[in-house]
Amino acid sequence: MTLRRAVVLLLLALLGPALAACSSEDQGANTDPDLVDAVDVPTSGTCRVLTPDDVAKPANATKTVPCAKEHTAETFATGELPSQFDDVKYDDRELGHYAYQTCSKAFAKFVGADESLVLRTMLSWAWFRPSEKAWGKGARWYRCDVVGGSTASAAYRPLPETAQGLLEGRPPEEWLSCARGASVGEGEKVPCSQKHDWRAATTVKLGQPDDAYPGDRVMESRTRSFCATSVKAWLNYPSAFEYGFTFFHRAEWDAGNRRSVCWAKTNE
Repeated sequence: MTLRRAVVLLLLALLGPALAACSSEDQGANTDPDLVDAVDVPTSGTCRVLTPDDVAKPANATKTVPCAKEHTAETFATGELPSQFDDVKYDDRELGHYAYQTCSKAFAKFVGADESLVLRTMLSWAWFRPSEKAWGKGARWYRCDVVGGSTASAAYRPLPETAQGLLEGRPPEEWLSCARGASVGEGEKVPCSQKHDWRAATTVKLGQPDDAYPGDRVMESRTRSFCATSVKAWLNYPSAFEYGFTFFHRAEWDAGNRRSVCWAKTNE
């Protein structure tokens, strides 16, 4: 699970946009000169056309678009970073931990999902911080965007005008996670609205917030055992069934994730 501003520059009005656009940092495609190296906290509720390449960068200054038009990302939470980050380095590991805790909670509330459903949807979120230049000027903020795809997506799908409440009640099949292929690991991840062989049916909790990472071997063993029980119950205790699982590693554990995903074989 994956971890992700406008500078009010004290420059002459005519020179400001030109200099901002010449920032040496890559802040995404189709950048807005007024947002490059931004120091002010971004506006929430804005939409953008982001790509996985954009999301892979720590800072983003892509132009906003009206949410009524086609877009692949929507900003759902922004704010100032706590004072504990005033003097830390730009790539401090605790920033990622804070972003995971902050954005994941806000994401679940925004789209209307519980802790389990969050891991079984084709939606995901990305976070951004100020550029290194803005960071050096004292900018300390975060921006959380919901995007129309997962960390495995080669491209993002367009979102509805707003993703707020999108997963409440009975979530649309087009935003639930399924897979097509002989196995979950080697299969292609697809929306459940498309033909598929596997469905992300449940998740299992493997630890408490303060637990140390148990290691990959233990994670795999526990996930395999717990998912067998969980999927069998989800399928209403058939005499024979097939299941798969996805477990996460130390990086995700350190960020705060304590769940693995269980997949049920389907005939859809």
